[in-house]
Amino acid sequence: MSDTVYITKEGLEKLKKQLTELKEERRPAVAKRIKEAREMGDISENAEYDAARQEQAFIEGKISELEEVIKDAEVVEEGANGGDGVVRVGAKVTVHIEGEEETFHLVGAHEANPMENKISHESPLGASLMGKKVGDSFEVEAPIGKLIYKIKAVE
Repeated sequence: MSDTVYITKEGLEKLKKQLTELKEERRPAVAKRIKEAREMGDISENAEYDAARQEQAFIEGKISELEEVIKDAEVVEEGANGGDGVVRVGAKVTVHIEGEEETFHLVGAHEANPMENKISHESPLGASLMGKKVGDSFEVEAPIGKLIYKIKAVE
């Protein structure tokens, strides 16, 4: 059973590029390292062989994960709000909180990056934003206590 993964077009392209790099560059490079380590002789005490096998396992796991995410991806338009001002994945939302305004880009979990104000629709704040409109107020439980947000703009 697979779950839909919401992602922007830009985010999907980044994942596809990463997958291509893993398959076409890193996978062959680690295979070469394993081959060279085998040629050194006894692999039972060969640290290079063990390290290369561990890296190979990591790469194969990452390839499988990326393939699954890409397969289940549903591309959302950046700035998407359906024209009705309702907050959805892809929307940029400006909120008022404790005397300040801040704009967040609501994205899928795989694209979330708090340093760029890209928040997941699954995060506490993101989940609270979903379905709201300009003028709506809501509370979010934070480590410092409850914070009250008011939506100023949805684009």
